[in-house]
Amino acid sequence: MTIAELDKSGLQPERPARSSLLWVVALIAAMTVMRCIFAAALDLRTDEAYYWTWSKESALSFLDHPPMIAWFIRFGTAIFGDTDFGVRFAGLLAMPISQLLLADIVHRVTRDIRAAILAVLMMEAALYYGLLMAKVAPDVALIPFELALVWSLVRLTESGDARWWLAAGFFGGLALLSKLTALMLVPAVVLFIIVPDWRSRWLRSPYLWAAPLIAVAVFSPVLIWNWMHDWASFRFQFVRATAAHDVTLRTLGDYLGLQFGQVGPILLPVVLFGVAVTAWRGFRYRDPVSVLLSAAVLVPFGYFLWKSLTLRVGDTWPMFIWPLGFAATAIDIAKRSREKWPAWIARSSAFWVNAAIASGLVLVVAVFLYYVVSPWNFIGKTDPIGGEAGFAQVASRAESELQATGATWIATDDYRIYAMLRWHLKDRVPVIQINERSRFMGFRDPGFDRIAGHAGLYIAREQDGASLLSSTGAVLTPLGRVQRTWRGRIMDTYVLEKLTGWTPDLSPPPDSRFYKWRQLAERETGRRCLTLAAIVER
Repeated sequence: MTIAELDKSGLQPERPARSSLLWVVALIAAMTVMRCIFAAALDLRTDEAYYWTWSKESALSFLDHPPMIAWFIRFGTAIFGDTDFGVRFAGLLAMPISQLLLADIVHRVTRDIRAAILAVLMMEAALYYGLLMAKVAPDVALIPFELALVWSLVRLTESGDARWWLAAGFFGGLALLSKLTALMLVPAVVLFIIVPDWRSRWLRSPYLWAAPLIAVAVFSPVLIWNWMHDWASFRFQFVRATAAHDVTLRTLGDYLGLQFGQVGPILLPVVLFGVAVTAWRGFRYRDPVSVLLSAAVLVPFGYFLWKSLTLRVGDTWPMFIWPLGFAATAIDIAKRSREKWPAWIARSSAFWVNAAIASGLVLVVAVFLYYVVSPWNFIGKTDPIGGEAGFAQVASRAESELQATGATWIATDDYRIYAMLRWHLKDRVPVIQINERSRFMGFRDPGFDRIAGHAGLYIAREQDGASLLSSTGAVLTPLGRVQRTWRGRIMDTYVLEKLTGWTPDLSPPPDSRFYKWRQLAERETGRRCLTLAAIVER
């Protein structure tokens, strides 16, 4: 069976053969096993270890992101312990849940099981999901909840039952608890309400207005935490979103290249075309689901495209976009077969969709084999996974120096080093990031009685230069260097120094340079320089 060749004869296409369904199920099972092996075999990346440290805290929220990712990790490690697989387990579970929701969305709109299978296979064939759903991140937590939100609105469209607004509000709140980029879905929901002819009905419905209240109630842990901490995470995100940078085509190229690589060199154009046709159909015929899906893809994709002109878009930031694009594309192909488009368009669509899925699956398997089976490093220091591997070597050297020097705690000025050392040492010794203390508001006592008045071990990247400690009166005694390697290639070098004569303030005041996160500190430094220049000119 060729998945993309949907029936053109009527509104009730025949079901695929049982053998074809079995092959699809077997393929999905094999890909799931592959993701599980990938999750268990590869060391945690630095951000994953950072989120693991959150899972050990009881804070309502965190500076960088809402708390859902910490809850995901706590769930997995409660079952499988503090292992690579345990940290990533909930993310692995998010994939089949997302696929079931995706399939049901498409099937409810098209009543065509082959269209539902097509959407699921597109997700498997995209590197973002077919393999990298094994990497735990806030974006991975966001995907099943955004799909549940859209699923609720599809059920609303299908049944006309206003109570589905309450479910949509609940899942919208969970999406916000996962990552604040869920706010980019709001324009799509607004258009879903006001573009179709039903707008008067829903705008008068109390269920519609109850939905955002439910979302806010579910999101309230983040609001309470921010109210307690001077709205820190909102200010943090605002600084990042409004940071001024020069226009550069390099970051634009990075963004587009990333999408081609992680969605698929063939699949990305196929999906963008499908979304564009879905948008045309939705706004022309005022079809609510078409409007919802197309806007949920095009609005955030366009925003990130615009931001990529001035800054580097993170590799996972657009991750929540494309499952909705897969749904839109599968629905579009099914509807095109019923709208009597020219036969050559149907044939072309079938060819390109099947080529996209086949080539995407090959790419996913090839990347899996490269990281799990092969011994080579073809990309060097820029390898996205190898570039963060090998921290066990740093942790082992740190333990040796702790024993040799009598130091009882470790200090660093980089949250990545802090997270990886905590992960590898499993909190056997206190590890403190001495700066950016706003990241750790509400964290438990790491063992201050083992820090105050005791010698510490300071670890930093060699290329980072002078430390903030240089102006504190702390005494730093060089102990040597340690290299982090991956597959025979030196990925980074770290300096180790014995630290005496200074005790960190774990709760410095907000105006302290040890409190501010790096972006805000840089912005305020820039403002002070501009102010000083203005005074001099006067």
